[in-house]
Amino acid sequence: MDTRAPGAGNDLAAPGRAGQDGPAITLSLGIDLRLPLLPGRGIRPREGDDAWELQDASAECHTTRGVPLPGWYMIELAAERSVTTVASRLLFEAGERCVRVDMPLRVGKVTKRLVYLPFGVRRIRFKPMNAPGHFRLRHLRLVWVTPPFARDRLVRRLINAHSAYRDQTPRQVMRRLRQAGRRRGERWRTLALREYESTFVSLCSRRNYAHWIATRERTPDAPLWAGRGDLAAPLLLVVVPVGPTTSPSALRTTLASLESQAGTRWRTVLLSEGEATLPLGLAEGLCARPDVQVATSVAPRPEEWVLAMAPGDRLAEGALPALARALQANPEAELVYGDEDRLDARGRRQAPRFKPDWNPDLLLSHAYLGRAAFLRGDRWASPGQDRVPAGAPAPEAWVQERALALLAHHGERAASRCVHVSRILYHAAEAPAVPAEHWRRLVCRHLEARGLDAEVSPGLLPDGVRVHWPLPEPAPLVSLLVPTRDGVEILRPCVDAILERTDYRHFELLILDNQSRCPETLAYMEAVARRDPRVRVLRWDHPFNYSAINNFGAAHARGELIGLINNDVEPLDGHWLGELVSQACRPEIGCVGAKLYYPDGRLQHAGVILGLGGVAGHGHRFFQGHEPGYDGRLKRVQNLSAVTAACLLLRREVFDAVGGLNETDLAVAYNDVDLCLKVREAGYRNLWTPHAELYHHESVSRGADDTPKKRARALREADYMRRTWGRMLDQDPAYNPNLTLIHEDFSLR
Repeated sequence: MDTRAPGAGNDLAAPGRAGQDGPAITLSLGIDLRLPLLPGRGIRPREGDDAWELQDASAECHTTRGVPLPGWYMIELAAERSVTTVASRLLFEAGERCVRVDMPLRVGKVTKRLVYLPFGVRRIRFKPMNAPGHFRLRHLRLVWVTPPFARDRLVRRLINAHSAYRDQTPRQVMRRLRQAGRRRGERWRTLALREYESTFVSLCSRRNYAHWIATRERTPDAPLWAGRGDLAAPLLLVVVPVGPTTSPSALRTTLASLESQAGTRWRTVLLSEGEATLPLGLAEGLCARPDVQVATSVAPRPEEWVLAMAPGDRLAEGALPALARALQANPEAELVYGDEDRLDARGRRQAPRFKPDWNPDLLLSHAYLGRAAFLRGDRWASPGQDRVPAGAPAPEAWVQERALALLAHHGERAASRCVHVSRILYHAAEAPAVPAEHWRRLVCRHLEARGLDAEVSPGLLPDGVRVHWPLPEPAPLVSLLVPTRDGVEILRPCVDAILERTDYRHFELLILDNQSRCPETLAYMEAVARRDPRVRVLRWDHPFNYSAINNFGAAHARGELIGLINNDVEPLDGHWLGELVSQACRPEIGCVGAKLYYPDGRLQHAGVILGLGGVAGHGHRFFQGHEPGYDGRLKRVQNLSAVTAACLLLRREVFDAVGGLNETDLAVAYNDVDLCLKVREAGYRNLWTPHAELYHHESVSRGADDTPKKRARALREADYMRRTWGRMLDQDPAYNPNLTLIHEDFSLR
């Protein structure tokens, strides 16, 4: 049964020119009724095209009429815009009541969401985006839907996107909503809409951090040691570099933040080249305190925890109770680090850095630990490290240098010694940054100490480092598995580009033909196999099952490495396979993924984030190809929990050890995520590299899950992942629990 109003299937006509006043903007009500949206303050047409310029976030349009009927409506919105991670807003005015609906804009897709409108909506206001810039409206529609249809969509959204309703059935969700509504004395619809609306909130860390602090940041823990005999306050040694230009007021700010940590025991060493280098009056004031001393070197006690702070920096409220809790839960910890943000000139918090858990390859790429890092005293000193000159590049480099030493000492066991506290512990007065040249020297020293033969060069960002891992000699054979069915217009560019545009030559390419019938496709496969001895065509004469097809290909592969390759990818340059091989041959590494672009240059894959959208999703999807991403992560090699099988490389021994792909339960979707999680459980680190780049047309050959049968299969596979991997999907160590699991843009949760 069609649950929408007559005429609801008609799309909004593309905006056209409205005389000399610029492009027309219209709102379709889904019943062949179009309302003009009249531009208001702060919005004007852009010359030369059908876009609009917004002078500020308050710019809006409005209608002169409202909605004829109350009830449930589906809003559909699609727009192009010049700013990433923004949202539109619709306001429905009904007398003194106003219904506000925020719509995060999805690049290349229509955003849809439900709203319940009361009787008497007389005017609609539309704010295109919450930032200045330009936008181009492609689709704006309001469609009446039946209550059963609305209830089904609402409940499914809660199950997929709201953590409180994960893994529940629609019946369980409705029963829970009705029971909660009765307890609170409100209609279930009111409660359900409030929960539903929360799943659309998109808080950009640049524009909405103050709001996040006020409404969502966890309140500081009460001192854990107050009135308890089983947990003592940690002993803290704070090292602060000082010199002739150090501001006494900045230093007082730092010491005041230590004093505010109730119940703690701490002492401070002002690291200087001597009293003669101290600022005027400092020795007579702060240095007269018994808990503050001036020294030219640091000698921590084994039981102390060392924190390096710059003058003017502050510890966050509750930072040391959080440290105490982490030490209680992780008695073997030798390094504890937390999240941090920056203070502007007026002391307001900004630019949060929500970090992943221990991530060795990200550390080799960038000193990502920042300043919110505490090191156990007996790990501070090592040969040649007992003295830290005041002129060292940055205080955060001191602890992170020792983090590299922990990685060298413990190897894969360092994960249990390096603990991440996922909350803001530190406010920096300036952006922490270890100079790239200094970090490159430290990484070189680390690799030499471990006896690893690798070269270090500048990374893709000014503060980054790239480690070039050597290729084994002799070069291992790589078996690239390319499943396909018909679609020669897709297959030919993929295969030809790989054969012609790959510098690493020692590979075989296995075309896994899944019941192709197209004569041109069959002729091409025969011709390319005859033309290039590296190509073999294997027939898989069974219904489509991505996992089974690739397991079949792996069983016939001759290579030491297995490459899962979609038939709709094309390498950008010849370096892609050599980079993947060099990473995958490292004994501690499991699955290795690449950076994939849509044909228009936007990001399609930069790693998989567990829990995103319910099971897993692509972080940073639809970002522009040149963007650095959240905290620069689009430009850095890093460990991730999973990567897409559109381009994935791993050693055959690892593939076989975990049983390959799951062809019984995951015939189409999530089989790559399941493979990566099995590999991670087997003790390997999965990795994503931005230095292997390919175009990806994304599932062009298979198509979308747009039939009842396909949707049912997709739901079964998602349910299998939730049952098998459970809460692990909501606690991705390569992500951060303060970041969203609804959107792909690393916005705040």
